[in-house]
Amino acid sequence: MPWTPNLSVGISMIDDQHKTWFTHAEKLFEAGKNNNAKEYVGELLDFLDSYTKKHFADEEKYMQSIRYPGYDEQKKAHTAFITQLDKLRSDYKASGGNLLVILNANQMVLTWLTQHISNLDKKIGEFAKNAH
Repeated sequence: MPWTPNLSVGISMIDDQHKTWFTHAEKLFEAGKNNNAKEYVGELLDFLDSYTKKHFADEEKYMQSIRYPGYDEQKKAHTAFITQLDKLRSDYKASGGNLLVILNANQMVLTWLTQHISNLDKKIGEFAKNAH
């Protein structure tokens, strides 16, 4: 499930970060499917965790800079997602590195991200475009 142009929000910083996120999420999915080294999956999970936090922080800073009215809703969604990601990492560790945990969770993560971008992030782009 790659990043596609219809997921563009029209703000290059945000789009570029989303593309990076999808690239790594796909690698994680492939690693799970191909039964790749568990260390690699752990490394990817760590990357997604830190990158997601950075991306959300950047996105939130941007929303504040344009006085985006949907900021609170976005912040709540971001916080909930970080919690899900933390749970995913601990489930993975607790399962002893079960790749099925990753495949199921990764599907959930990609679905959440796609819906989040389509339903919430695109509104930031629309607001930014109309604010100029």
